[in-house]
Amino acid sequence: PVGELRWRAPEPAEDWEGVRDCCRFAPISMQEVPGRDPDNIYSREWHVDPDIPMSEDCLYLNVWTPSGTGKEDFPVMVWFFGGGFNCGYTAEMEFDGERIARRGIVLVSVNYRVGVFGFLTHPELMEEDPDGCYGNYGMLDQRAGLEWVRRNIRNFGGNPENVTIFGQSAGAGSVISQLTSPMNAGSGLFHRAIFQSGGGLRAYGQGNFMLTLEQAKQNGTEFFHTNGIASLEQARQIDAKTMCRMGIDFGSMARWAPTVDGRFLTEDPSDALAAGRYPDIPLLFGCTGGEYELRGKPAPETLDDLENFAKEKFGDDWKAFLELCPVKTDEEVRRLAYSDDAFKGRFMNNILFLWLRMEEGRSGNYMYYFNPEIPGWDHPGAFHSSELWFVFETLAKCWRPFTGEHYDLARKMCNYWTNFAKTGNPNGMDQDGTPMPEWRSSAPEEPFILFLGEKYIGKYENGITELTKFRMRYVFEKLLKQTKM
Repeated sequence: PVGELRWRAPEPAEDWEGVRDCCRFAPISMQEVPGRDPDNIYSREWHVDPDIPMSEDCLYLNVWTPSGTGKEDFPVMVWFFGGGFNCGYTAEMEFDGERIARRGIVLVSVNYRVGVFGFLTHPELMEEDPDGCYGNYGMLDQRAGLEWVRRNIRNFGGNPENVTIFGQSAGAGSVISQLTSPMNAGSGLFHRAIFQSGGGLRAYGQGNFMLTLEQAKQNGTEFFHTNGIASLEQARQIDAKTMCRMGIDFGSMARWAPTVDGRFLTEDPSDALAAGRYPDIPLLFGCTGGEYELRGKPAPETLDDLENFAKEKFGDDWKAFLELCPVKTDEEVRRLAYSDDAFKGRFMNNILFLWLRMEEGRSGNYMYYFNPEIPGWDHPGAFHSSELWFVFETLAKCWRPFTGEHYDLARKMCNYWTNFAKTGNPNGMDQDGTPMPEWRSSAPEEPFILFLGEKYIGKYENGITELTKFRMRYVFEKLLKQTKM
């Protein structure tokens, strides 16, 4: 959206005559130029092209279909990319949808506005459109993509009554936001959801990831003042490249994030999940073994760090947690913190969400834990986002020396994800006709987490340690129950 459409809700595309050339990706949304930092793992991994076309005119989507589409009713998967709501794009090499489409899926990836273009809130915007959705233009772009799918996907062989939304990191946060938005209640825009490394539930007591309306307005007002912008009219006249640089230089990524605006979002999505205020549809979710602790806090490395961690997380019960920690030296603390999942915020938030769904008697609870050895000179471990090569089965596009075992894992993961999109159940046969390892839906009497590794796929026996159980019980009893009251 350009000119007067900057910071407005998206509108349907105008009609055109003749055949439209759709053989290449459209420009990506305005953001920091990718690929400039060789020390950044994502610049090495897939943000490799600093010359990729970029434009404020960016609201396009991409469709992959199985061959021979006509009257078929293929299931549909709609992908939202990650990037902290400040970067990312559908043209990233790992998102090639061919392998998913070959499994009888119509795959759609949706571009959306990020950074200052997608998430600015300002009092003048509220005066201009009192009934609008302030600061959530990127979220509205995603929703417009879902509405496009409902209107048009039959023309590509897809079934609009069988749509799965999925995303990773901020894309997973997008899925959760769409899932909990009152604008989508009863809309029928999607029927299943997958969120990867999205947290599930935030770490209670550590603050929100979504902005309140007041925080967002304050950010917008300060942004205008800092950059000498006197009015919304003037802001819309600033060229996109300059505006983008202003938004990047303004501060941290947290400045530009979804807002609890009272319309698209009426509460923090994590609170909605904790309270069960979202549709009862099958969900598949999980995280990687190398996720960072939420808000970038490092794992404890000394006995003093461990004590501070316990006090921060468990309040008056901190001593009870320490009694379960069999450590006497700093080295033992480091080994414990990097091996026990009780210290991994995203894992804990996912498993807490799993527990809540079981407590509520919901079905379709498929949780995974992705932790293969990821090869390469940088020895990155199963880093945040590393599962993307496997979900899309695009390992051949990566520079890393993956082995046959990694390719086998990728094939099975792509099978699991597409099976779930078809029926709500990820189980089924491998390409050679043999059953894949069973992935059971968790029930109150038997929680089940599927471990995904290059040498083993099956029940994650080590995931629920005594420390993990302690953290689960504490958060559930002391914090989550209060949210549900």
